[in-house]
Amino acid sequence: MCSRSWPSRGGEGKTDRLPPFPLFLFLRLLGLTESAEDGTTLVDVDALAARLHVPTKVAFLKGHYAHRIPANLIVVLRCHPEELWRRLRARSWPVEKVRENVEAEAIDVILQESAAQGPPVYEVDTTAKAADAAAEEVLDILRGKVAGHEPGGHDWSEEVAWIGSRVA
Repeated sequence: MCSRSWPSRGGEGKTDRLPPFPLFLFLRLLGLTESAEDGTTLVDVDALAARLHVPTKVAFLKGHYAHRIPANLIVVLRCHPEELWRRLRARSWPVEKVRENVEAEAIDVILQESAAQGPPVYEVDTTAKAADAAAEEVLDILRGKVAGHEPGGHDWSEEVAWIGSRVA
């Protein structure tokens, strides 16, 4: 399974909305961002995938480019653009970086990139969910309960109009 977020982006909930791992003996969280990105170098995703070793039955790949690592399932964590704007500004991100992230969310950039990879892709909207509720939805997808999580369930493209003019 691969849980992802935006390349050089954040705020969708990959850190606090993934499943509660201690409950599952054979799950492991692999933090790709922490293991490969130093903030100044581009990550060679193919090299990272080649050296990635998963010593468990199921692993969650968490990172800004996790959707580019071969996986048998991808869950894209989504967030309404207005809420994503609020979360990123609360982290004191610069307006231009926030705008880039929010526009990418509004036009489904990572969802489209994930779908192009080939494995089944599902969505979990984290906009108004507590971390445990979002994590439970991810686990439901693993259990085969995928109804309502098919890609394309969130069309936020109309949000793009206000994003370009927003200044704070």
